[in-house]
Amino acid sequence: MKTEKITLRPDEEFIRLDCIIKMSGNVATGGQAKVVIQNGEVKVNGEVCTMRGKKMRKGDKAEFDGTVFEVC
Repeated sequence: MKTEKITLRPDEEFIRLDCIIKMSGNVATGGQAKVVIQNGEVKVNGEVCTMRGKKMRKGDKAEFDGTVFEVC
């Protein structure tokens, strides 16, 4: 598995899970990100998460399609 760091801007408190999945490039649209999340294909901090609007904060990790996304 590879790890990608997602760095929050100074004015950001969180980033939504569906935005992380879309930014990964593994899906083409936000709608596709919604589908893979709701289908249980994404883990957050080691557990399946089906909430596309999940707020990801510093220290949180999401896993999808062989990549771990770490929010920092």
